[in-house]
Amino acid sequence: MAPLHLTFACGDYDRTRALAEGTVRADGIDLTYLRLPVEETFFRMLRHREFEVAEMSLSSYVLSLRADPSPFVALPVFTSRMFRHSSLYCHADSGISSPEDLRGKVVGTPEYQLTACVWMRGVLGDRHGVPFDSVSHVTGGQESAGRIEKAKVDLPDSVRISRAPEGRTLSAMLADGEIDALVTPRVPGPFAAGDPRVRRVFPDVVAAEKEYYADTGIFPIMHVVVIRRDVYERHPWVAQSLFKALLAAKDAAYATLYDTSALRFMLPWLTPQLEEAREVLGADYWSYGVERNHHTLSTFLRYHREQGLSARLLSPQELFAPESLESAVI
Repeated sequence: MAPLHLTFACGDYDRTRALAEGTVRADGIDLTYLRLPVEETFFRMLRHREFEVAEMSLSSYVLSLRADPSPFVALPVFTSRMFRHSSLYCHADSGISSPEDLRGKVVGTPEYQLTACVWMRGVLGDRHGVPFDSVSHVTGGQESAGRIEKAKVDLPDSVRISRAPEGRTLSAMLADGEIDALVTPRVPGPFAAGDPRVRRVFPDVVAAEKEYYADTGIFPIMHVVVIRRDVYERHPWVAQSLFKALLAAKDAAYATLYDTSALRFMLPWLTPQLEEAREVLGADYWSYGVERNHHTLSTFLRYHREQGLSARLLSPQELFAPESLESAVI
């Protein structure tokens, strides 16, 4: 039988590169790997269903489950994970000297439903006394004006949210003091350029994130891998086949990253940083599957529901293809 041809749209990551290069193959699948920026992948998959398989924002995927039938089925493969304390910025004269000072402020966010923003709002509520509805939210383009929500949101009245003025970007509004703070996955332009009017709310990001992990055991999940539902329903076996291949690709990346003959990436202290990550987070610090990530996923799903994005509180097991939740025992 000829292999099934599928197109997989995903970022250019070490943990998926073996699939892109063909050194790891999924059983029964001829995979075309498209390296695309995450925003483009999400937009094209959410709006037009262009790919059979794609990386997707965890928040956008959970939002998609409100449809009946839902358009995608996910695998517990987390192509992006990242602590997000570094994603919170403020205007230097906003009166924000600690996260607690965000109460009552005006906070920009490119999209309310972005996974990074859901995480950061949850962390601020749980740990710093800043509930999501204690601030006013402004959405819009960060570096280019006019951005809209990729996924439809139906928010409760308790969420105070408005659009950025026409022609204005969130980065410029932050630098000019028109908003007090900004939570965003990408570094805002003024901060990257060294503009003294913009700084991070957490001055020592690494210390804050290590403390957060020590207290919670959470390494936040940003993205999952989804299969278009029509493909999954015709070929349910692709879930297990892809899951196995993505696991193998991640294991290959672990091994390559620890090769000290030559640095894989342009980070002078890559090896000691990797060893520290293993010591702090565990050997399989970028773990896949539900069991090891149940607490992290449950926490995110609670935030999603609390912030008005989910119709009900979901369980982690409801998110994923059953075939990817267990493996055959030999």
